[in-house]
Amino acid sequence: MIGRRTKIWKEQEYSYPAAYGFRPIIVSYVHEDPVVRPCMIIVPGGGYRFVSSSEADPAARTFYAAGYNVFVLAYTVNYLDTPLKLQPLMDIARTVRILRYHAEICHIDPARIVVCGFSAGAHLCASLCVHYRDISDPDPKYSSLSARPDAAVLGYPVITSGKYAHRDSFTALLGADAPDRELDYMSLEKHVTDDMPPCFLWQTATDDSVPVENSYLFAMACRKAGVPFAHHVFSDGIHGMSVANEEWLDNCYGNPYTLEQIDRLIEAVSRGETPWPKEKAEEIRNDFSQKRDGGKKWAPEIRKWLKGLLDEVGMWPSLAVKWLEGELNL
Repeated sequence: MIGRRTKIWKEQEYSYPAAYGFRPIIVSYVHEDPVVRPCMIIVPGGGYRFVSSSEADPAARTFYAAGYNVFVLAYTVNYLDTPLKLQPLMDIARTVRILRYHAEICHIDPARIVVCGFSAGAHLCASLCVHYRDISDPDPKYSSLSARPDAAVLGYPVITSGKYAHRDSFTALLGADAPDRELDYMSLEKHVTDDMPPCFLWQTATDDSVPVENSYLFAMACRKAGVPFAHHVFSDGIHGMSVANEEWLDNCYGNPYTLEQIDRLIEAVSRGETPWPKEKAEEIRNDFSQKRDGGKKWAPEIRKWLKGLLDEVGMWPSLAVKWLEGELNL
């Protein structure tokens, strides 16, 4: 079944103060046959400010076509400066546990659950890989299950809070005045151990939003810890290339269901239920109108340049699938 939405938290379990009625969801891309398949959890980016639709449906359909049963996670984000702290990490840990618990119903192998994230979503996936032991679950039926993924795929990942940090991601996550101990905890290259799951990383060398050093730092940490990994750095390209195919280039992102929390926020601001003036609602609506309508429209010369990169950068999903076959013994 494609498009089934499931809230991952019961109302009484979820308490992020700036959600305004939103609760995180997973959206399914599950084959109709009864074949037990590996599971892929897609975690889009967005700087922890929103959940990008360009990295949701396109990525889900790519791995669905490769034989996975896929679930897209629309996790908690911080658009108006209410620090998230551990809430997104709790969201993704709950998602892994839910899918393990319901593996038979979802026709997935509970020992072959892969997380696939982009940008800040890749930071969230990598956070789970290194900190999964720290995240408990309030529901007894899930608490006994491991939240450790069996492998991770990280695209142009936010990793470090140090010299090469994408600062706004850490501001959204921890606040503008986060203590050093929290920044250190979320600087993931410092926490890789030999118990971390295998990891596939990719990025473009010319990424001007999240420096390529982020993926290098994580790859080097994996190497030092003896964690199996693959690391692909493509020669040219921009941040946010998703699956780098013609559909991405043409802004064909499908239903923007990942923006539900933003929709709830706009409604709450309009009703005067937030600390922000009601006029802020129109500003937020305008900010997201382009994202909702399929993203930026490329200038002809930029589109021509990006089209020329698709053959190179666009090979990453097939490389990841092949690598995962070996790591998961498919």
